[in-house]
Amino acid sequence: MSMGFLIQMYKFYIKCVYFHMDHSCVIWENNEEYSLLEPVSQAADMRGSSLLLCLFSMSCWVNLMPTAGDKIFHFGACRVSMSMTEIRAGFTAIKANIQSRDPIRTLSILSHPQSLHKVKSSDRCCITHHLFTFYVDKVFKHCRTEDSFVNRKISSIANSFLSARRKLEQCHEQNNCVCGEESTEKFKQILANYEGLNVTSAAMKSLGELDILLDWMEKSR
Repeated sequence: MSMGFLIQMYKFYIKCVYFHMDHSCVIWENNEEYSLLEPVSQAADMRGSSLLLCLFSMSCWVNLMPTAGDKIFHFGACRVSMSMTEIRAGFTAIKANIQSRDPIRTLSILSHPQSLHKVKSSDRCCITHHLFTFYVDKVFKHCRTEDSFVNRKISSIANSFLSARRKLEQCHEQNNCVCGEESTEKFKQILANYEGLNVTSAAMKSLGELDILLDWMEKSR
């Protein structure tokens, strides 16, 4: 059983517990973070029975659900599971739409000479952490469109990045994601490319170049 699948099961369990303890769950919706609260109107004993049913469903899921698309990325001592198939499918579905909104084709955010090339293995965790934070904080939230289908796909990708970033942050806090001078300088260059444009144009261009990041990650595994 892959680590990615175990993580999915853990998330499913947490959702069950949150539902029955009357807590809120934070998700991305249309590039914003919203707190969703599902009211619990049943008595305590009914809540316990429902939670038991939820856990039983989870045990069935263990035996029936495939783990297609999940990949484990090793960034030094840091291991991150991501569903690359799902992310790529979502991006492919909106790539042409997003790139058509990019008015400046002669510039690039991620493809600037040396931006992601020749990154040392010891620096991969750090620059990946920087880039995931960059996409979560500066890109996805500024890519809202008038197309609800596109917005849903962006939200789904953003959720995946948000989950992976949490793991990278844990690695960083445990000193398993050390930042060297090279990774710091490369990320500064990417930020400079981004900040040279207005926010919306820079965000759309960065999202349109997402496959550059995904390709680099897969080649660096």
